[in-house]
Amino acid sequence: MTIRGAVQGVGFRPFIYRLATTLELRGWVNNTARGVFVEVEGERERLDEFLLRVEREKPAIAFIQSLESSLADPVGYANFTIQHSDEQPGAKTALVMPDVATCPECLAEIRAPRNRRYRYPFTNCTNCGPRYSIIEALPYDRPRTTMKKFAMCPACEHEYRDPANRRFHAQPNACPECGPQLQLWDMTGVVLGARDAALVAAAEAIRAGKIVGVKGLGGFHLMVDARNEDAVCELRRRKHREEKPFALMAPSVEAVKALCEVSPLEERLLRSPESPIVLLGRRGGASDLAASLAPGNPMLGMMVPYTPLHHLLLDELNFPVVATSGNLSDEPICIDEHEALERLQGIADLLLVHDRPILRHVDDSIVRVMAQREMVMRRARGFAPLPVMVQDELPSVLGVGAHQKNTVALAVGRQVFVSQHIGDLETEQASAAFERVIASLEDLYEAEPVAIACDLHPNYVSSEYARRATKHPIEVQHHYAHVLSCMAENALQPPVLGVAWDGSGYGPDGMVWGGEFLKIDKYGYIRAARLRPLHLPGSERAVREPRRCGLSLLWETLGEAALAQSELPPIAAFDENERKLVAQMLRQNLNSPWTSSMGRLFDGVASLIGLRQKVRHEGQAAMELEWLAARSTDAGAYEFALRAGQDGQPTELDWRLMVEEILRDLQRGEARETMARRFHNTLAEMILRVAQTQAGIPVALTGGCFQNRLLTELAVARLQSGGIRVYWHQRVPPNDGGIALGQVVAAARALRQKETR
Repeated sequence: MTIRGAVQGVGFRPFIYRLATTLELRGWVNNTARGVFVEVEGERERLDEFLLRVEREKPAIAFIQSLESSLADPVGYANFTIQHSDEQPGAKTALVMPDVATCPECLAEIRAPRNRRYRYPFTNCTNCGPRYSIIEALPYDRPRTTMKKFAMCPACEHEYRDPANRRFHAQPNACPECGPQLQLWDMTGVVLGARDAALVAAAEAIRAGKIVGVKGLGGFHLMVDARNEDAVCELRRRKHREEKPFALMAPSVEAVKALCEVSPLEERLLRSPESPIVLLGRRGGASDLAASLAPGNPMLGMMVPYTPLHHLLLDELNFPVVATSGNLSDEPICIDEHEALERLQGIADLLLVHDRPILRHVDDSIVRVMAQREMVMRRARGFAPLPVMVQDELPSVLGVGAHQKNTVALAVGRQVFVSQHIGDLETEQASAAFERVIASLEDLYEAEPVAIACDLHPNYVSSEYARRATKHPIEVQHHYAHVLSCMAENALQPPVLGVAWDGSGYGPDGMVWGGEFLKIDKYGYIRAARLRPLHLPGSERAVREPRRCGLSLLWETLGEAALAQSELPPIAAFDENERKLVAQMLRQNLNSPWTSSMGRLFDGVASLIGLRQKVRHEGQAAMELEWLAARSTDAGAYEFALRAGQDGQPTELDWRLMVEEILRDLQRGEARETMARRFHNTLAEMILRVAQTQAGIPVALTGGCFQNRLLTELAVARLQSGGIRVYWHQRVPPNDGGIALGQVVAAARALRQKETR
């Protein structure tokens, strides 16, 4: 039998051993670079039962992609054994498991005073613990992990060799006698405490309002008391993070429920082996949380402890803490304690560190439930680097992703391995982390890409890397990659109508795209429709100042007359000199590029109804518009026009009628909640109207705008009620974190077409 899938690092060989010996079968099992190989012999009836039970009784965190079996002549084995891993040549296609949250059995041990692992922060077994963050090479065995420096003591060695023990072949197995240990450092590297005393002292520091850098599973967290307003504000000041929400870690799911509304599906996510940050609605009423955790935000990003270290720390504290990435804003998460002394200098007061090396950084994943299923918005711990399976064998292609929310992807056979979240490629540290992740993926799977795919944008750091790495990178339009990513995740074949709505993406016509309807055929795509373009006066400044987008909407709708209406929020947001300057930009088309971006339409409407004129972080105006709209149940929608394109141009969704109606609502004193809701209803209607022009082909919703729960649920409901099949993202982010997957698929399509010419 050859078994492929997530079958290494999950106790699969011990499971096979126990099943075979229970059925009195003989033979052997081993790990290979392609999966798990089993040779087993015995009575035919028992072999058949063995096959059935492998599928039915496999370890909970394993999943089988394929199981191929064949019959051979018996050899005459005396017993059943686990053999050393096989390093035969050939493509490495075995799945590297993500890092997995602490299992209930290990949690019980660290809380049991008589257990030898009582209060030991690095307890794990075959059901839980580090995987992707420590593995150096395939097949997955201890000598190929960062645990190789820790020689197991006799007691751990006995567990590791005992087939009846759940630590049988648990590669990171350790205990207080032989495993990693904690230390508490000051910011000069002086050791202030060790082992359990270090943990207790770190908890006391957090309780006293200090900022503590905690080295966890895939990097450092910065932790402070989430109830301490002064401490949270100081963390914001030091981290240069003005208003973007902080993630919280609560001691238990019950503690999360005291702060937030938690549905059964959201509770399942909190308790899952992936243990992501889950975006949850706050409970009404008083709370002792600091006001500046998530200013003006009805949501909280909540997680529960997912390592023994976190469990022990939160047991000591018994209150929620901020658990934000250990970095300066826009930098990758810090993974090494010596590096942390430098990079977290001036941010953290103390460091709680350990001596288990982290090979690759892995941030916390972020998930939001919408339309009755989860949507991964940041794909990292718990999910990466599990692949997306595609229907056809792909050439070995590397996709280097976008500039923001970067991930990279590598095709190996029918599997596309999507990396963990890397982040925005704004700094030297981020660029270095990006190149390390590429090297790591290629080394892990011993893959040499035949092609590199990148974004069409000439100035993206990822695109510049692709041009350095190969003479002929395959350039992929941003929104085409978005749509192919959604199609790959949902196993869709052309024709498909992709609705790709986001902030911006470079178009082949040199314009900023972002409100696109792309019809995917077997050869490429046709731009079936787009949002009517608007100017961005001040270019990049318009992204930070929704008032500029609001003024642009008014300018396109009312012309020069807009400037005289000083009672309108976007006009009132400028002083007289600024107004004249922006008007001149629009009149003379100076530093005012055109864009079809849906993200900028969100910004413009947020400005128009007086919600927000400047933003402190990406997407702030659009998020606030969503939260406002969610408070209304109004079923109305605004007018818009669908205008046929001229000379081969796409159909245009003209929003000017909508702007006129919003102005009338403003004049009547309509509630902002109602206007925000009608805007969302209008967008869902736009999607349906365009979809109806495309002969009812399936629709794929993708792009950063579909992180908006209300928009996604309205669009799905509207399309389904119109009899149109609709698909959206689940395990691959709809934002730019999914671009690399789409680039790989696009490049494979291009290479295939080249071969058939």
